[in-house]
Amino acid sequence: MARPLRIEFAGAVYHVTSRGNARQDIVRDDVDREKWVDWLRRTVETYNWHLHAWVLMTNHSHLFVETPEPNLSAAMQYFGGSYTSYFNRRHRCCGHLFQGR
Repeated sequence: MARPLRIEFAGAVYHVTSRGNARQDIVRDDVDREKWVDWLRRTVETYNWHLHAWVLMTNHSHLFVETPEPNLSAAMQYFGGSYTSYFNRRHRCCGHLFQGR
């Protein structure tokens, strides 16, 4: 059975969590942390988010965002896909980095 669609609308505020697939680490060192923050910055700028708070832990993250446009899914796909591509190239991995929502 397919998962229900995410409810999106202009001006919505979300608490978004992203956990490593099988609870694996999503950052391994400070280089990964800096790249993760850089991809978050790019996402915020590209999708015009208002980022109220965030925390990055070793195997998961939390974002508290406001979306002036209904674009959370597109932005998270951009952010997660871009960071995963970087991570897999750097660490010579393949496949999913993040667990499903």
